[in-house]
Order: sequence, then C-alpha cells, then structure tokens
Amino acid sequence: MDSRAGVPRYQRLADELSDAIQAGRLPSGARLPSLRQMADQRSISLNTVIAAYRQLEDAGLVVPLPRAGFEVAARLQVPQRSLRDAPSAPTAPSQQAMMARVLRAQQQPQVVDLAFAGPRGRMFYPGAQLQRHTAQALRRGATTLETYARPNASQALIAQIVRRGPRMGLHTVPERILLTHGAMEALQLALRAVTSPGDAVGLEAPSYFNLYPLLSSLGLHAIELPTHPQHGLDVDAVEALLDTTALAALVVMPTVHNPLGCTMPVAAKQRLANLANARQLPVIEDIVYAELQYAEPLEPLLKAFDRDGWIMVCAGFSKTLAPDYRIGWLEGGRFSERIALLKFQSSGAESRLLGDAVAAFLEAGNYEHHLRRLRRLYREQTGRVRQLVAEHFPAATRATEPTGGFLLWLEVPGVDTGGLFERALAEDIVFMPGQVYSRGARYRHCLRLSCCQPLDERYVAAITRVGALAREMADEAPRAC
Repeated sequence: MDSRAGVPRYQRLADELSDAIQAGRLPSGARLPSLRQMADQRSISLNTVIAAYRQLEDAGLVVPLPRAGFEVAARLQVPQRSLRDAPSAPTAPSQQAMMARVLRAQQQPQVVDLAFAGPRGRMFYPGAQLQRHTAQALRRGATTLETYARPNASQALIAQIVRRGPRMGLHTVPERILLTHGAMEALQLALRAVTSPGDAVGLEAPSYFNLYPLLSSLGLHAIELPTHPQHGLDVDAVEALLDTTALAALVVMPTVHNPLGCTMPVAAKQRLANLANARQLPVIEDIVYAELQYAEPLEPLLKAFDRDGWIMVCAGFSKTLAPDYRIGWLEGGRFSERIALLKFQSSGAESRLLGDAVAAFLEAGNYEHHLRRLRRLYREQTGRVRQLVAEHFPAATRATEPTGGFLLWLEVPGVDTGGLFERALAEDIVFMPGQVYSRGARYRHCLRLSCCQPLDERYVAAITRVGALAREMADEAPRAC
C-alpha cells in the first residue's frame, strides 16, 4: 500500500524538497523554481506550490528573496565527532546543582523555557478526542472509580501495545508487557531487575540527565560510552569495555536519541543486539521518541534483533498523546516475571480508567494520523530553530540534524555554556546546558534546545537573545586569553 496515499499534494512537494535540502541535493543558496515554473513542471495548481513553499519557509529551510522567489537557507555545520577524547573531570555536584536551578526556573511564569522536553499546547496533543474516549471509558466501567486497580488492569491497552509493536520490529506477547507510571518508572524497574548496589552500568555520553540521579539512588556506578552525534553509540567501545569490565546492564537510546536526536544505523543495531546476546548483557532500550521518527517507514528498534530476551524496552505515551496520564510500559524480555514482582512491591498498579481511555483512542485508528501530523510539525519546528541558530549564534556554532523528535543539540566552540546559562537566566531565559548530560566536563561548550512549543514572538526573541549573549561571550574569549 502506498504510504503517501491521502497526503495532500502540497505536503508531498514540501516533503520532496525538504528531503533534497537535508540530503544536500539542493545546497545552500540554490534557487528554487519560481512559483509558476514549479506549477508548470509538476502540473499542479499555483496555490499548491505556494502552500509547499510556505511550509518550507516556516521550517527555516528556504528564505524568500525580494521579488526573486526563494533560495535554500544557509545551513549550520553538523557535529562530527563524539568528544570521546575531551577532558572528563568529575562534575557530579555541579551537575546536580545546575539541574535544580533549571527546575526552579521552569516554575517561574515569567521565564521563557527553552529547556523542557515536554510538548506544551493544544497543537501537540489530541485533547478533545482523548477527553471523549476517557468519558466513554468511565461510562463503560461504572465501578472503575470504586475498585483498586490490579497490575496490568487495562488489558485493552496491553493488547494495543502488542498489536502496534511490529511497526518497529517489536514482536511480543501480553505476558511480557507491564504498564508503568511513565517511562521513568519503567527504566527504574528494569535497572532494579538486573543490578545490585555497587554494580557498573554503561551509559551513552551524552545521556539523558535523569539517568545519573537514578543510578545514584540505586547505588550504581555509571560508565560513560562515546556516542557519535550522527551515528549513535560506539559499538566498538562497548565491546572493548566488556573485555575488561563487568557491566551489569547497558542503558541506550538507539532510535531518536536524547539529547542528540540521532538514530543508530540498522547494521549497528544488529551488531549491538548480537553482542548483548553473546555476552548475556542486559540492555535497557529507551524508545520514548521512536514513534516520532521523521522518515517512514520507521526504522526498527534494537529489540527487533534480540534473539534470547536480553533486551528490555521502555516506552510511554507522554511525549505523543497524554502527558498527564503518565502511562508508560515495559517489555521485560527474559526478566518479565522479576519486573512484575518489583512493580507490585513498589507502586502496585496503574489506573485502569486512563489505560482503557488510551486503548480506545488507539483502537479507533486516530493515533497514526496524529503521529504523522506530529512528525511533520516537529520536523518543521526543528528546522526553523536551526535557522534561528544559524542567524543569531556565533558563526562556528554546530547543530545536530535530528532524525526525529523535537530536540536540538548545539556545540558553541569557545563559549562556556554554564556561563551562558547564568547570563540567560538573569534575563529570564532557561535552556539545558551541556554539562548536565555527563559526569564530566566534556560538554561544557554544548547546550540543548527544545522545539516543542509554539514558536511565537516570545520564543523567537529568547533564541535571538541567547544567540546574542553567546556572540558576546565568543568575542570576550580572545581578550580573556
């Protein structure tokens, strides 16, 4: 079946041109055919071309020229190395203190938040539809509110998770799925199932900042592994580490990584899965952004290549559907029984009402349409923010080109982003400085921006101001030397 069937013509044209720009077939500065030329070439209406070009402009991929059509916008350089050789002196206390300041700032209404990786606003969630399904679930289960939920009470949701799994190579059974309180609880349960205090756990570097306090709370030691900003985890480094060090587990995000946005090539995923099975290494795969891949069909998960159940999968619906419902899930592989017992001993169970509501939304067939719209929207928004960075940050700045999701990772050579964070916060702007993504100092010139809110005047002004502050700091650096 043609996956593009039903996609509007303007969207097809915009996607085709966007792919050509991203792949470099249309380089920076290249002129696009005029509106009438494109309409004649494709035998489509002028309004269709206008809509496509307007979408490319909104995404920051093209810029209008006065009375001269459109040209491909200037592109930022992409980070080219994993920074594995950069200095890595321990910075745990400052990492934790910086995260506490980010969290406090995010609670202040006057602060412009460029940090929070949680979509905000009705344009990102199908609130009205989900509200109807929630009301229907309540009517169908009249006694739900007066009954304690049992573990995995929403069998309807589990059935939908199993049904949807093959889209990304996850072939499983209901007995291996556990509903959790968000993906963070899934990560915690998976770690508790395969580790003991004092064990070492491998992490990508940079890595999701909440993993560090989680490991610390469980008495676990983090070992950082180099991760390329375009190709993901370095499998050679994993294999070399296993030859000398006993790892109790490996936590990875191989499909739309946080904060890099990259996806490991399929061959690298196959190799890592084979390595995990051969060494009997428990691997915890975080896929919370995997359904937001820009390209279709979707790339398979690491779990798709798991032979013997050594790979666990942590996921949820907070980023795509229902953030306040806090519905996560965990495919536990060979550790499923142990994980289910740990869940019962800790938080017991999740709401059947909310689970059944999400299940009804999935069953109605609305989710795929919603995801396709989100993928286009986030691709446009990250492109637009990349263009703002190109216009306002120092000329040497590099930015990732995410394969999905809504996160942008910047390298700003010569600028200490911890100092930039302080200056921006003094002006009521907060972003994620690079040092919170590692126990070491190797990302002190990096930062992460979130592109999952309306790109209104306030947001654009904040990006512009952070860029101006970064330029000031870059200019000060030679004088300081």
